[in-house]
Amino acid sequence: MEEFRRAYSRLCRESGTEPQETVLQQLHQLPQGRLDLATQSLTVDTCRALGKLLQKESLLTELILSDCMLSEEGATLLLQGLCVNTVVRFLDLKGNNLRAAGAEALAKLLRQNKSIQSLTLEWNNLGTWDEAFATFCGALAANGTLRQLDLRNNQINHKGAEELALALKSNASLQQLDLRWNHIGLLGGRALVNCLPSNRTLWKLELAGNNIPGDILRAVEQAMDHNQDRQTVFRESQARAQVLSKEVRHLREEKSKQFMDLMETIDRQKEEMARSSKASAARVGQLQEALNERHSIINALKAKLQMTEAALALSEQKAQDLGELLATTEQEQRSLVQRQAKEHRLEQQEAAERESKLLRDLSAANEKNLLLRNQVDELERKVKSQQEQLFLTKTELTNTTAELKMRAVQAEERLELEKKRSRQSLEDAEHLRFKEVEHMTRHLEDSERAMQERVQRLEAARLSLEEELSRVKAVALSERSQAEEELIKAKNQVRLEEQQHLAHLEEKLRLLAQARDEAQSACMQQKQTVADAQARASQLGLQVESLRRRLEELQQELSNKDQEKVAEVTRVRLELQEQNGRLQAELTAQEALKEKAAALERQLKVIASDHREALLDRESENASLREKLRLKEAEIARIRDEEAQRASFLQNAVLAYVQGSPLRTLSPQK
Repeated sequence: MEEFRRAYSRLCRESGTEPQETVLQQLHQLPQGRLDLATQSLTVDTCRALGKLLQKESLLTELILSDCMLSEEGATLLLQGLCVNTVVRFLDLKGNNLRAAGAEALAKLLRQNKSIQSLTLEWNNLGTWDEAFATFCGALAANGTLRQLDLRNNQINHKGAEELALALKSNASLQQLDLRWNHIGLLGGRALVNCLPSNRTLWKLELAGNNIPGDILRAVEQAMDHNQDRQTVFRESQARAQVLSKEVRHLREEKSKQFMDLMETIDRQKEEMARSSKASAARVGQLQEALNERHSIINALKAKLQMTEAALALSEQKAQDLGELLATTEQEQRSLVQRQAKEHRLEQQEAAERESKLLRDLSAANEKNLLLRNQVDELERKVKSQQEQLFLTKTELTNTTAELKMRAVQAEERLELEKKRSRQSLEDAEHLRFKEVEHMTRHLEDSERAMQERVQRLEAARLSLEEELSRVKAVALSERSQAEEELIKAKNQVRLEEQQHLAHLEEKLRLLAQARDEAQSACMQQKQTVADAQARASQLGLQVESLRRRLEELQQELSNKDQEKVAEVTRVRLELQEQNGRLQAELTAQEALKEKAAALERQLKVIASDHREALLDRESENASLREKLRLKEAEIARIRDEEAQRASFLQNAVLAYVQGSPLRTLSPQK
């Protein structure tokens, strides 16, 4: 304020006048943001200086100039300065005897200024000049920022009230208007009542002391109450809409984050699967190379055997002396047969252990099926909770309708008609929903039939499985029949989840079939190894028969060669057994990886189903809230129409009353 005070004194000196001491004192004592010059008689020069300062002032928000004895010229200069001001919110010009020029300056202010929200013009004479007051009212109609206007004791007659009524029809920002202690009269009151239906922002209108009948005042009060209710409802709806928009935005952000996390996990799993497949391919290549090397060694051994057979053909003449050697070789053959029988038994035990492992896997699959049943129970509980939420929303709707009934006691018959219509619309909606449910059930039955046909085909292909696999199949079929019965009872969301459950069971069956095929392939490989061993045993028998024909000179060499052959065969067998063990370990590792991938896929499906459920819940909540908003807006529109009709009825009644009153007969004499 000190800068404002210095600028004021500087402008006064530049214009050749001395600043007023009283004004300087007031400027020195004023608080921040408020200029109070009430009861100070301001000269024209002071008003000119203040008008220039107010053009550039950016700190003042309240300007009080009540009872300042302003002249027409001083008021015009002040108001010209305020036309370009963008900071002042409150302006008080009470008791300044403003007339025609002041009214025109105020009209210019209302047209150009976009910041003043409260204007006090009490104890002036604006209504004495009709043309000037009409320009003021025209500017008021074009103004869009003024919220409060005080026009008490301004000599406003019925013509001025008619001009104000025209302005109120176009104005969309004024909320409070004080017209007490004027000369509005009956005609002005009628004009104001007629303009109120088209104005929806004015919620306070004071008309005391204007010789207006009580019924018109009551009509004005009803219109103000109606506008006030409309404003409260509008604010509430805006607040709810903002809350809903924030919730929807928050949900979208959360779902986008979850989707991105899911995509990242899927990419990581794909990378891990690719790495594991590459590693398994490299291992298979290494094993293939090792097998090729073993084949080359076996071929070399076969060549050696051919060489020995040629040597044995030369020594057929000395075979008679090898009887003793034959007995020893027969004993060795028997021992070899016993060893092979033992190895066969061990292989059978290993096959039994593998079968027990498969049975354990089947029991684990049954436990997983039980877990899936528990998940279905949890889904049913979720459906029940959603039904409870729907019941709570219905109770809230009944409470809101009860409140609306309390507010609209006078319009009960029309509300009953609206209720009947709403019931009919609800019945139509329920009928449509029932049709949609029937259509969805038909579609689901068709899909279930297709799935049953597919399962029958799979069953026909799996007839060659063992008894344990058939039991698992029966359990899966029973579970699927239970799931189909639950699908008929559940809603659309639960049906989708049951379909996913069936697909998951089929995936499990496929995995079990793959495991069974792998086990069969392993058994075939073992049988092949047994056949190879038997072939080698037959070859050894042939070698024994050929050894009978050998000569005494070659006994030592033949015994050494036989020992070398036995060592070679045992070493090859050991290597083959080690390779089989490695292959089995790799197969088990691959099965574990497949199970992990299946578990990850199941987790992804569960997360996706939860995501869909949350989205559907949020969408249903948004739809219910939108329906509530639509019903409230329809109710508000209906109440508006009823209030407008009531106001028109009241206006017609007042006109009829005025036309039938004795005042009309006396008016020509007046």
